[in-house]
Parts: sequence; C-alpha cells; structure tokens
Amino acid sequence: MSNTIVESVYGKLQGEQIDGVYSWKGIPFAKPPVGPLRFRAPELPDSWEGVRDATSFSPVAAQTQKEIMEFFGNDVSNVSEDCLYLNVWSPGADDKKRPVMVWIHGGAYVTGSGSGHWYDGASFATKGDVVVVTINYRLGVFGFLHLGEIGGEEYATSGNCGILDQVAALHWVQENIAAFGGDPNNVTIFGESAGAMSVGVLLGFPSAQGLFQKAILQSGAAANVHPPATATKVAGAILAALQIEASNLSKLEELPVEQLLQAADVLPSMSLGPVIDGVSLPKHPQLAIAEGSAKDIPVLIGTNKDEFNIFSVFDPEWKDADEAKVKAIFEKTFGPLVPLIANFNPEPLSQDLFNKLLTIHIFTYPAQKLAELQGNQGAPVWMYRFDWETPVFDGALKATHALEIPFVWNTLDKPNTTNFTGTSPERQQVADQMHQAWINFARNGNPNTDALPSWPKYDLNFRPTMIFNLESAVVNDPNRAERMIWEQAAMVMKS
Repeated sequence: MSNTIVESVYGKLQGEQIDGVYSWKGIPFAKPPVGPLRFRAPELPDSWEGVRDATSFSPVAAQTQKEIMEFFGNDVSNVSEDCLYLNVWSPGADDKKRPVMVWIHGGAYVTGSGSGHWYDGASFATKGDVVVVTINYRLGVFGFLHLGEIGGEEYATSGNCGILDQVAALHWVQENIAAFGGDPNNVTIFGESAGAMSVGVLLGFPSAQGLFQKAILQSGAAANVHPPATATKVAGAILAALQIEASNLSKLEELPVEQLLQAADVLPSMSLGPVIDGVSLPKHPQLAIAEGSAKDIPVLIGTNKDEFNIFSVFDPEWKDADEAKVKAIFEKTFGPLVPLIANFNPEPLSQDLFNKLLTIHIFTYPAQKLAELQGNQGAPVWMYRFDWETPVFDGALKATHALEIPFVWNTLDKPNTTNFTGTSPERQQVADQMHQAWINFARNGNPNTDALPSWPKYDLNFRPTMIFNLESAVVNDPNRAERMIWEQAAMVMKS
C-alpha cells in the first residue's frame, strides 16, 4: 500500500490521501528567488531534515488581481515573491512508472498560479492512472524584466527567469517523479494561453531539451517572444518609473514587491514575456523549431472558436458603437489593414468580425504555424478546436478563451466554474471526450479514443481538425474563411 510520506532528493514529504488519490503540495523546486536572487536564474533548493508538511499549497507568485482572472477564480489572497513550489497528484507513490503531465498555467505572464481550482489533478490520476504536476513560476516584472542590455552579464537571463523556473521544475520532475509513481521518461508538458506560449518557447529552449517527451498547447503557440530591443525599452520604462539609474541596478533587489508591481501595472498587456536574450533563448522559438529543436516531440495543439470574445464583450468601447465608431476601433487595431480587410470581406465591419480576426491573428494562425513547422520535421501533430458555447451572459461569450480548461481537467464541479460554463448536465459529455483524449496523448502520444471519431494527424493538404462539441467531428480547414482574409491582407502588406 502506498504511503503518504515520500523521500525526494531534498528530503521527506508528508502528503495526504483523499478518495484514493495521493497529493503533495507546496514542494520547493528552487531556492526562494529573493534578495540577491531576484532577477537571477533559479538555484537548486536546500535540503531539509525530518519530514516536511506537503498538505497545503504555497503562496502564489507576486501579482496584482486582474478582473478577468478573478472571473476565472484566480485566488491572490496569499501571494509572495517566494513562490517556486510545485504540486503532485498520483494514484500512488510506488514503482509503477506512470505517464507524467506537467501543467504550466496561463495569465498573460503576469497572473495565475499552479493551485487554481480548475487544476486539480485528481481526475487525471483516477481516470487516467497519470501523475500530474502543477507549477508556479515568476510572473511579470519578477519573471520577465530584461536587464541584460542594461546591466550586462550579471543580468543576462533576467528576461527569461519565468521560463528558467519552468525548466528548473522539469529538472525536479526528472530527479524526483519516480518516487511519486511517475515515469521521468514519459513527461508531457501542457499549458493554456501564456502557459501554452511557454510550452512553445520550451520547444525551442536549449536547456529544456530532453526534459519532456510530448507537448500540448491550448490557445497559445511559439510566436509570443520579445526581441531584445523591445524588451530593453520596456525595462527602461520600468527603471524610469522607479527612478533607478542603469548604473545602480542592485537597488532593484531592495525595493518592496508592491513598488515593482505598481511600476509594471501601467504597461500594455503582454509587454512582459519571454525574450530572445541570446543566452538562454538564442533565437526565436519558431526558428529553432523549424531547425528541428523539437523534431521528436509529438504535439497536440488547438484553439477555441471564439477566443477573443471575452476580451471584447465587456469592453465599453463597443457599447452602442455606430458605424463610424466601429471603423475607428478597426483602424486603431488593424491600421492600414482595414481597407484590405474590407476588400476581402463582403460583410460590413462588425464586432463579430473584429473578434474573429483577432482570434485568428493572436491564437489560431500561430497555432497553425507551429503545427506546420513541427509537421515539416516529421513529428506527429494533432490539431483541435473547442466549439462548445457557454450559455452565460446570454451566450455572448460563445466558445471563448480559457473555457476549455475545466473540460480538459474534468473539473466542472469545482468552485467558480459554473459562473463561466453554466450548469447544464450536457457539459460532462464534452469533458469526458477531452479529458480522455489528453490522457491518451500523455500515455502514448496519440489523442485518439473510442469515444471520438477517427482523428487523423494534421497536414497542410487537408488541415484536419477535431471539433470538440456535444457531437465532436473532424473538419478539414475549419477556419479557412478568416484565415484567407488574414493571409491575403498580410500578403498585400508585405508586397
């Protein structure tokens, strides 16, 4: 019989067993990144004597509450710069060598945690005989402030601390997961939004090679990284706001957490994120993938039909917008592409078209690009689209961003979920299909299940895509209309 006390490389951990699932929470995988370790690569954790309690979650990474994340149930009641901890769920701490799934949470690189209600690994453990790991990593200014060009070698990788934290967590998995009943040679990394973008970066991140065997990307790909010049400009703006001279960067280590958060809070969305720093990330991950950095990694990747709806439905700019206002919003967002969009699209400009084009631009197109690059390497790639529409807010959100998460995790009964998904019993039907597909992919690199129609690998001739809904089906090139508008407009811009 498995025990709740497990011996890790760094010391013994006391977990708990609930309904046949064992869990260990708040396990340190790196030293606290505080004081002189702020803006530095993570270091190995210290060992401890005796048995460490691992029955409650650690604080989440330093962050401010964002309204959208509050809606998703993100809890920021306990935040700390000392946040580099992970959590494990397993059917048993034995020698069974089960598939391992390591989750990287989303939140635009500035918010979120590995301890959200939706990310409870119990169902994966019971239904899939899988070991699940969820992690925290440094966010925002603490995880992605690129000081390399300003402060030199000492800060060379500061713009990728958050990604280096993820790598440190994967190293911990390699060293320790066998003691928790997992197989270190069968690790799937998966994430959503900024978590999926992180997975995309890790596919092209040299120090992550060999630490995982499969990858799942939900609503994110490998496109979202900053060139060093852009990241340096952002860092300069933060230093100016903090009134810190480039010659005195060590002062950054002494500032209160709140002061750093406030300075970064005024930045536009996604200003802080992974950086092509020339050291930890030598080149754009898409380029690395095109050159074969992940050629042996099976990939499952997809998006939601109406990703952008949640970002625009509550935007006051759209409230009662007349034709002139709609045109102004398009021009502000798309600039010189507006007349081209109008030429390629017979419908009048509308919020619906706006949402469709931004869904394609930010989410679907990068996913298809990654699928293409990885497929060209001969790696198996499967594409999906989540089409089930939530009835909340009179159906305005449709199949929006992040909606698939509690379906993938089979956590529809968790707190804060019904305010996003509604309460209809039919939801479970969709969850059963997705949950099993993810389990099968983690087990053997193929998401096909008995409950789904035959799901072929992605290719550029037909672009077969599994459409998840009450009646799931494979559709070839389901985003063709919007993709053609976007590709044609972009080609005209290049010419």
